[in-house]
Amino acid sequence: MILLIDAGNTRIKWRLQGTPKPVEGACEHDQLEVLDAVLAETPGIRRMIGANVAGPGVGGQIGTLAALRGMTPEWITPDAERCGVRNLYRQPAQLGADRWAALIGARSQHPHACLVVMAGTATTIDLLDAAGDFLGGLILPGVELMQRALASNTAQLPLLTGQYSPTPRSTADAILSGCLQAQAGAVERMFRQIESSAGACCLLGGGAADAFSSLLSLPVQRVDNLVLDGLARIAQDA
Repeated sequence: MILLIDAGNTRIKWRLQGTPKPVEGACEHDQLEVLDAVLAETPGIRRMIGANVAGPGVGGQIGTLAALRGMTPEWITPDAERCGVRNLYRQPAQLGADRWAALIGARSQHPHACLVVMAGTATTIDLLDAAGDFLGGLILPGVELMQRALASNTAQLPLLTGQYSPTPRSTADAILSGCLQAQAGAVERMFRQIESSAGACCLLGGGAADAFSSLLSLPVQRVDNLVLDGLARIAQDA
């Protein structure tokens, strides 16, 4: 049995792979006792494979939990090619481990060109062509981070709760609508680069994805936990 771990910027997600039905869960960085309980209650775990963008502190804490059970986490690092995906970053190792795993997860689910979008604290928008080449991508602040940036740096634009409108007529609505339009616009502009490819679509995931998914005028497939899907594929290949 394998424990797959997605150590993200704000949360840790995991999946037990090798059970009749994969079991998933999540916790905050300061709730690692939840992950410890999973390890304690599942003695059949033999490997831990993960993507860590939370930093060495969180990685070290997970490593300590693993060591108590005689394991060492296998943290993936982006390389030039793996599992049918070719990394065309100028320096492949500089790509985030979560983005790399998500691209591999996307390729395992969708054998055509696709735009891989993960919307969370930040929004990443990555191009994967029909041949499996990762062509490059964008990183922009997520919806909430955009709103907070306006509130923190502009005296007359406080952090208010607004509603989306195509023609906002209040400051709160204007802020939220602008942030959502910015997310959707970035996705749509990137998608133009692959829209002529047969079967092209946008694979959209992340906690903030529902906030702007209805604004997208392109083929969209909602997905959950592409990072874990990619880690599962990597585990098969290892």
